[in-house]
Amino acid sequence: MENKKDDFSEWYNEIIDLAKLSDKRYAIKGMNIWLPYGLKIIHLIDDLTRKYSDEKNFNEVSFPVLISREQLEVEFEHVKGFENEIYWVTRGGRDKLDIDLALRPTSESAMYTMFPLWIRSHSDLPFKIYQIVNVYRYETKHTRSFIRVREIHFYEAHTAHINYEDAENQMREHLKIWEELSNDLCIDYSLNTRPDWDKFPGAVYSVAFDTPMPGYRSLQVGTVHEYGKNFAKNYDIKYLDENGNLNYVNQTTFGLSERLLAAVIGIHGDDRGLILPYKIAPVQVIIVPIPGENYDKIVNYSSDIINKLSEMNIRCDIDKRDFTPGYKFNDWEMKGVPLRFEIGNKELSDKSITLALRTQKKKIKIKYENLNDVYNYLNAVNNDIRNSSKKFFDDNLIFIDSLDKINEDKMVKLYWCGSRECSDRIESISEKAVLGNVYGDNSSGKCMICGREGKLSVFSRTY
Repeated sequence: MENKKDDFSEWYNEIIDLAKLSDKRYAIKGMNIWLPYGLKIIHLIDDLTRKYSDEKNFNEVSFPVLISREQLEVEFEHVKGFENEIYWVTRGGRDKLDIDLALRPTSESAMYTMFPLWIRSHSDLPFKIYQIVNVYRYETKHTRSFIRVREIHFYEAHTAHINYEDAENQMREHLKIWEELSNDLCIDYSLNTRPDWDKFPGAVYSVAFDTPMPGYRSLQVGTVHEYGKNFAKNYDIKYLDENGNLNYVNQTTFGLSERLLAAVIGIHGDDRGLILPYKIAPVQVIIVPIPGENYDKIVNYSSDIINKLSEMNIRCDIDKRDFTPGYKFNDWEMKGVPLRFEIGNKELSDKSITLALRTQKKKIKIKYENLNDVYNYLNAVNNDIRNSSKKFFDDNLIFIDSLDKINEDKMVKLYWCGSRECSDRIESISEKAVLGNVYGDNSSGKCMICGREGKLSVFSRTY
């Protein structure tokens, strides 16, 4: 297997193949097959996203994949932002359709034609829905599994509110959901308010979650958008207030994609394979019976352990394949399983378990009666992952105060005046694009290019 530090790109592609997460050999470029193990991981991420959304009183919906040209063109700025990425359906069988249909690139145009039918009164607000679906964008750049694809696994939340203040409260709630999810995934990130020319089409402003990746690039793993009344005015989304007056709603959205899995792979993995936080590991504990005397009894003892773990809602399995223990150890390490139990004659005789953590080289021996401690070991794995992730983040997002340091192979923070001219100048020197002002940071300093007053901002090469 490739060394991660020497060639991240090759390592990344190889780990996806060896761990059997996805197959990119499908006949349509950028539309990859989710293999069983990869699909289980993304579904576990979906489960967490649902949990945190449902706890905040969101309701899940599922909209059709097709959007009419008429729906799309209601909000011109929005469709203009996607016009080069849309897949069009123009025929039904042999018949030419009366109106062209698009595979959704995102769902504002579909949902917001329905909002006026559902939102009538202030008592209908706040209105909060989400869906987890595939969206389609004709990506013309070099495709890469989970990072840049044409069929995207996508979570999108859409909300409507009585006023801008309530919508801003919702923006903070979106960030809270993201904080909880990112903690489960052990991903560190920078919150950056995108410049006006790079915000979501139709938004008042956009805040992105950017994380450094090996290979000296950053990855945008999610975004939240404040729409104000921009879409409401175009789609005529109004409500009747307590005084009998009609007002436009204020709206927000929150989006996440399979790039979350790309970040988990790239940031946490090592030269032995994946390292998965336990909440998204399809198998949290794998038991490897060691062949030898009393093998049937060893397997039976392993089954007792499985039954106990299952009662504790631990996802577990026994590997009884006809391979050597060493092969099995390496295979499950490749798949990122947090804990491995090794059960041989010694463990059988003294009712013990030899335990290996994916993040540590040492092995630990515990008694069967202490099996309830397994969550402590799963949390120990997560703590190791978090510590490693935090160090990687801190090492790869640095503040610079001189243009001489701009070509550091890292994400950089610097003071920038906000002008397109100065950001273009920085990009021409370093290939680093502006990701935006650091969200919530009110510090100021002189722009590194023009010397005018600037805000703390992040620049990076991006995927």
